[in-house]
Amino acid sequence: MGILNRRHFTSILGLGGVSGLAAIPAALIAPDAAAQPKKPGKLPPLKVRIGHQMMGTLSEKQALYLARFGVDGVGAAATIADPERIYATVDELKRTRDLAEKHKLTYDIAECELPTLNVDRQKRPAINLGKSPQRDRDIADFQTHIRNCAAAGVPCIKYALNLLGAMRTAPVQGRGDALYTAWKLSEAPKDLPLTIAGTVDADTFWERIDYFLERVVPVASEYKVRIALHPHDPGVPPSGYRGIQRVLGTVDGVKRFVAMRENPYHGLNFCQGTMSEMLQNPATEIFDVIRWFGQRKKIFNVHFRNIRGRRDEFYETFPDEGDIDFVQALKVYREVGYDGLLMPDHAPVFKDNPNGPNESFAFDFGFFRGIIQAEAHLT
Repeated sequence: MGILNRRHFTSILGLGGVSGLAAIPAALIAPDAAAQPKKPGKLPPLKVRIGHQMMGTLSEKQALYLARFGVDGVGAAATIADPERIYATVDELKRTRDLAEKHKLTYDIAECELPTLNVDRQKRPAINLGKSPQRDRDIADFQTHIRNCAAAGVPCIKYALNLLGAMRTAPVQGRGDALYTAWKLSEAPKDLPLTIAGTVDADTFWERIDYFLERVVPVASEYKVRIALHPHDPGVPPSGYRGIQRVLGTVDGVKRFVAMRENPYHGLNFCQGTMSEMLQNPATEIFDVIRWFGQRKKIFNVHFRNIRGRRDEFYETFPDEGDIDFVQALKVYREVGYDGLLMPDHAPVFKDNPNGPNESFAFDFGFFRGIIQAEAHLT
């Protein structure tokens, strides 16, 4: 079935400014006072739901697959009739919503043509390359996509601002016949050519990000559609990799991002796995990271993924065997009042079994449901 594809869903860099950027509200850059555990007392009910992101569009077969395992909501691209058009029409979005609702799924997130792919493989790279006038035409199309999502009743769009894609080194052997994707910076190729983006330093990357946000955040706010960015996966050293400094590959960088053009409709597809990969000790540090973004209501969707390891050296596991305590993570999502979807992401594959990811996702759905029910009784 091939449901997952990051195309459709992708050492701390300083917070130094780029001239002309919007002022950052003080409430968003004072983490120590705000991002603290709540004092003991009655926490709000846990309202998270189980979700899934599709590889491209949602089909009848895929909707049945999700319904079978009790999935609640879905992120997917609408089927676009014109291959030259990168925004979906209202009717195209409504057809996807109707298919989801036929199987008692909600259509929570629309995908778009700002993927997590390497820029060399992107269909419309001008926004990421900073190349006008095509960049301005593509931004106008993104604005149209926002307006059409509002008209079709789709509350969120997921996107990425990405040049290198989701990079990985050789997989590692997991339990049984499972293979786990991994990243080990010391083993990453050191002689790869530059991408079509060439060399992009941090200031240039931030300028391009701000150019985009300045033009799309007001439209998202006007039409009340959340735009949820996926951070860079994985982070790289401050000097960069393949000529690119990944400014959204550190926690501080992502904090800076949500503070730019601050608005309730501007936030994150919070990939818990990717954020864990940014940390030296994710098993203890990730909960305050969730807390910081969650208390500021910047978490619009969660990729509920586990890892073993740390920044620059990790592999991706089944959710029950990684370094992150998922029950504790649920408690923090409850604490900050997060009420969106928890989605699996980057599932293990199996030798000689091309359908392996779907088996892994089925495991994930059951595991998520079990800990959600258990957490509700244990709190």
